[in-house]
Amino acid sequence: MTEVRKPLIAANWKMYKGPRETRDFVGRFAGLYPPRTDRTIVFFPPAISIPAFLDATVGRPDLQVGVQDVHADLEGAHTGAISAPMAAETGVGWGLAGHSERRSEFGDDDADVAGKLRRLLDAGLKPILCVGETLEERTAGRLEEVLRRQIEAALGGLGGRRWSPPVLAYEPVWAIGTGETASPADASEAHAIVREVRLEAPGDAARVVILYGGSVKPDNIDALLGARGVDGVLVGGASLEPASFARICDGRFDPQLL
Repeated sequence: MTEVRKPLIAANWKMYKGPRETRDFVGRFAGLYPPRTDRTIVFFPPAISIPAFLDATVGRPDLQVGVQDVHADLEGAHTGAISAPMAAETGVGWGLAGHSERRSEFGDDDADVAGKLRRLLDAGLKPILCVGETLEERTAGRLEEVLRRQIEAALGGLGGRRWSPPVLAYEPVWAIGTGETASPADASEAHAIVREVRLEAPGDAARVVILYGGSVKPDNIDALLGARGVDGVLVGGASLEPASFARICDGRFDPQLL
């Protein structure tokens, strides 16, 4: 049976908002954005602010929370890192793996990302696998090659683990924090590649959820959510201000059938 798409809107706060700012944000955002059941909202605050977020959202189970990164090991001498089981203990339900800033700034390669994806699943968390190409790779016509490599490496590390529903975020590196945004047509093209690669995985009967990430703003959210194959967005800078993110969460979404 054909499934109707339900959008997923995710906020990645990166290294912004400590516990005090987190509580203030939630208080203001909750007044601007009432609960609704036709979309999923997930926040990824810094790890140190997760307890404050959970405290501030008591009574708002619609506002879910995840961890921005976990280590590929379960424990060890890794100063400053946290493991997936530690994150799960705090009460988060989601986790990012392979964000472009982790790949470029911290040197996470495909093997690292695969290990982190595996640990998130083992800890009972819902992973969002981030993939995307640099400007040089896009200009060289390597979009499909890069996306295939990143996705296949991640899938190859699952070792038979069940990932359902699989959630991926396509984030063109050239559009993150630059003010540049892929056009709806660009997003649809890349999302079609991601969906094709994921559906080629053996035994994959689950529906793939694919988010777009890269300079998402209130003034382009309707066009992005209206693009075929875009199941939601992963928002950076525009998620840091309550009114801005409330507008994005209220974006008009065309429930296209796959």
